[in-house]
Amino acid sequence: MTMTTAEADKILADRFAPWVRALGLSVEGIGADRAVLRLPWSQRLAREGGGLSGQALMAAADTATVIAVSAARGAFVPMTTVQQSTSFQRLVTGADVLIEAVLTKLGRRMAFADVTLSDAGSGALAARASTVYAILD
Repeated sequence: MTMTTAEADKILADRFAPWVRALGLSVEGIGADRAVLRLPWSQRLAREGGGLSGQALMAAADTATVIAVSAARGAFVPMTTVQQSTSFQRLVTGADVLIEAVLTKLGRRMAFADVTLSDAGSGALAARASTVYAILD
């Protein structure tokens, strides 16, 4: 059973803290082992110099992983971040960011993902993250 983008957006609306929802993330695409989210450009998320803040990008990568795991499992399941490592490569200014989380391993109790964050306008890579989650159900 494949999860739809509408079902994934409902997970965003129902399962995340208000400050995460305030980022305005939306699900652009979903697959058996991946999720693509959009982080809309917002001046309120920008840092000095006009680039989107690293904290917003890291939260978006973390959230995309939850959606990818949920899609792979067919529904939301309780989980928690065990590890996230993020490398920033360039500023994103004045453009949305596309976040693609691809599961590299999904076990009964652990999930691993590689995440790319790209400038939606130019396609330029802004950051990479690797995430590890513990599945709690």
